[in-house]
Amino acid sequence: MLWVSVLAGSIAPGIALLAYFYWKDRYDAEPLHMVLKMFLTGVLIVLPIMIVQRGLMIMWGDSPITFSFVISAGVEEFFKWFVLYHIIYNHTEFDEPYDGIVYAVAVSLGFATLENVLYAFLQPATFGTLMMRALLPVSGHALFGVYMGYSLGRAKFSSGSQIKFHLWLSLLLPILWHGIYDFMLLTVPSTWIWLVVPFMLILWFRGMRYVNRANSVSPFRLLKREEEIKY
Repeated sequence: MLWVSVLAGSIAPGIALLAYFYWKDRYDAEPLHMVLKMFLTGVLIVLPIMIVQRGLMIMWGDSPITFSFVISAGVEEFFKWFVLYHIIYNHTEFDEPYDGIVYAVAVSLGFATLENVLYAFLQPATFGTLMMRALLPVSGHALFGVYMGYSLGRAKFSSGSQIKFHLWLSLLLPILWHGIYDFMLLTVPSTWIWLVVPFMLILWFRGMRYVNRANSVSPFRLLKREEEIKY
């Protein structure tokens, strides 16, 4: 059936990206049920986000700057950050810096996956449009999650004033990058849409640097090396 293919095509990118970042955890993989819980939490926040965004659009309008940095990026990233901070930040399973990335990516991709499903069924969807959405908005949400999770991980394992500093970064950095992305899509003429491609490459390059940095300071890396030496 066609609808089954459309559904599978809209869900697959989110699941594939979640698996990729989950397997990037080199030293102490998180419990799968916790990761899936945060993925489903990302799905559940779609409706309240849509309601808040609709209310803000009625009050403030939808100028490109307001929509990009406040209504879209601001609301979406705040809701993701809010559930991460209140559900995961103080959880016992959050025991190494990379865990922040895993859980933030899970929430982001839960949101992005349902958003992708809604788009696929409410708009005329083709293989090309689904592929483009996999490469741009879905992977974009995953990378915004990497930026948020990296700073959450730094906050979790910092002390003093550095905690608040990195907590603020965990909210502001994804809003900034997400807002720039949305602003480009709204203001750049369609013939220049490929300007988004180098922007996405920058997001991926910086995101993978954060992934490597978070893994490099894992407290479990020394235990892993000791085990390797024993064998």
